[in-house]
Amino acid sequence: MIKGKKIILGITGSIAAYKAALIVRLLIKAGAEVKVIMTTSASNFIAPLTLSTLSKNQVLSELSENETWANHVALGRWADIMLLAPLSCNTLAKMANGICDNLLLAVYLSATCPVVVAPAMDEDMWIHQSTKQNINKLLSFGNHLIPVNNGELASGLSGQGRMAEPEEIIAWLEKFFLCKQELIGKRVLITAGPTHEQIDPVRFIGNHSTGKMGIALAKECMARGASVSLVLGPTAEAVPAGMEVIRVTSAREMLDACLTIFPQTDIAIMCAAVADFSPVTASAQKIKKLNDNITIELTQTPDILKTLGGLKNDGQFLVGFALETDNEKEHALQKLRKKNADLIILNSLRDQGAGFGKETNKITIFDQGENEYKFETKLKSAVATDIVNTILKVYHV
Repeated sequence: MIKGKKIILGITGSIAAYKAALIVRLLIKAGAEVKVIMTTSASNFIAPLTLSTLSKNQVLSELSENETWANHVALGRWADIMLLAPLSCNTLAKMANGICDNLLLAVYLSATCPVVVAPAMDEDMWIHQSTKQNINKLLSFGNHLIPVNNGELASGLSGQGRMAEPEEIIAWLEKFFLCKQELIGKRVLITAGPTHEQIDPVRFIGNHSTGKMGIALAKECMARGASVSLVLGPTAEAVPAGMEVIRVTSAREMLDACLTIFPQTDIAIMCAAVADFSPVTASAQKIKKLNDNITIELTQTPDILKTLGGLKNDGQFLVGFALETDNEKEHALQKLRKKNADLIILNSLRDQGAGFGKETNKITIFDQGENEYKFETKLKSAVATDIVNTILKVYHV
């Protein structure tokens, strides 16, 4: 599917820039038309002549050269996709904040096509809070991220921050272009994140969910053409543009939002980690430590999955999650039957790589016929793809 595609390859100042030659070669071999734009510092790591020879196009780096203007607006409208590989920490910060001081950034800000980035930097830079914030801002603009690898770095250390290999980048692009819009015309409801049940103005009952899995599912469904409504509990995770986002705090607020949207929904995926209990009475003032012990009376929160399962009609498809620590399969199947769901997605906290806040997940999916679909540990973006593929297989959209 890369054949015939017009691709802008942006190269920034990173030692990983030497891999850009192979990226260009693989793109050309796959039948793409490639135009390369480099920052000034990128030319310290790889020669423009190499890239122009491989791409069969002039390599651009300046807004004007020899009294000729590089039309960044036309370039931004020419491409089917803009790929930045490697993306340095410096250029990432500029993209996140709308800085436009070179041709590459001018084309980025003019691009009407999808933009995908493959970062490359040392681990300390990659895990720095400012980098995380810039990545989240970039994703919130609707851009796409090819995850970094864990491996040998230019510093001589080993860790996160290594750019994805050229073959992995090409595979990502192939998948992007191959992705069918199977969910066009479908409305998908997704819940994500935790709920916070108020004890007093400063304390709550909650859990460690970040909403990463639900947000990944929302992005995957949107990429497949669905109209997505995301009911999101308290989280700092970035949400890409293009979907309806309803932010809630408590389980009751989440249920109310779902009840409003569900009647018009084709597929509902209940991914949120809803707190199971809530204080019967929330104190209007901060509770003081007057005694050594305190008793808080709790009541069960609304069962959102069960409620929607009772309302579901024949044309609707309902998916639930089961996070278990023991007798996982038995408990997941019980939940599937009791809640009248069509699929249940099992997470086990005993599986390495699964759990709250992690970038990866490991799942097993069960349908109403008790058929079992098992998957290995993967990045949550890849897990989202597996889940949506299974929904499509069982739902027969």
